[in-house]
Amino acid sequence: GNPFNPHFKITNAVSNIICSVTFGNRFEYDDEDFQKLLQLMDETFTLHGKLMSKLYNVLPSIMKYFPGSHQAIFKNGRLMKDFVREKIIKHKEDLNPLESRDFIDSYLLEMDKPSSSDFHEENLVACALVEVVAVWLCCSLADPCSFPTARVHAEIDAVIGQSRQPSLEDRNNMPYTNAVIHEVQRKGNIFPLNLPREAMKDTVLAGFCVPKGTVLIPNIASVMFDEKEWETPHSFNPEHFLKDGQFWKREAFMPFSIGKRSCLGELLARAELFLFFTALLQTFTFQAPPNTTLDLKFRIGGTLAPHPYKICAVPR
Repeated sequence: GNPFNPHFKITNAVSNIICSVTFGNRFEYDDEDFQKLLQLMDETFTLHGKLMSKLYNVLPSIMKYFPGSHQAIFKNGRLMKDFVREKIIKHKEDLNPLESRDFIDSYLLEMDKPSSSDFHEENLVACALVEVVAVWLCCSLADPCSFPTARVHAEIDAVIGQSRQPSLEDRNNMPYTNAVIHEVQRKGNIFPLNLPREAMKDTVLAGFCVPKGTVLIPNIASVMFDEKEWETPHSFNPEHFLKDGQFWKREAFMPFSIGKRSCLGELLARAELFLFFTALLQTFTFQAPPNTTLDLKFRIGGTLAPHPYKICAVPR
């Protein structure tokens, strides 16, 4: 029940699961390499909010010659890629074509197929990093102090009870909990802007001429808070995802983007977010420390993430 910062505990647990899927093994929580990877990710997303990083996004051809936070981002990116490359090299040494142990094995086996022209080692490095990061970001949203939890607790007790752990099969029987998780993602909106895209040909969009080669940055926040799509867009309201008492996923919900370029780790992220969220609420009641009001304002970086805060986990 003592106040603690949940960020690194959740980061350690969730990232380790993604590492087990991607690399085929879990890390000890005091493992130096694992902690270094988490530190690099956290630092890199923070650096994206710095002035020099923003200037680089606008003037890359000029800013690449200047020192600043954008250079630290490049350095961290190289270190993270080196970490993954070491794992790839080890996988190549004992790769079994008849048995895939993890994500890296599956990708390497696809690379060996003559028809797999889009499967290259550089893409594998990027894919592995995306998977490592995806769920960590999603789970960091699961702050159960920002909404009443009594109804979530009641649904967990009715469907799962206290004698077993949650499973993905429970999700379809827990519409309110599922709605809360989706509303946390919508209201949290940690990726207000999507990754840049490029127009492949001259086109007209909403009456505007978009020449081939134009860089386009989708504004996800404009959809997630659109008053035409949501009854109360600026309030936390799980009813946005409920219809006649059943869970209802709306087309305007797109925290992982949409289309062919949507987040590669979406399915895994959604699964882990549900399992972690329900397991935490099954075991604990989370509340602000005594005589404290939580200020969950976001810091700007590669994502919108809460400033450090402390909560109390009271066993149920």
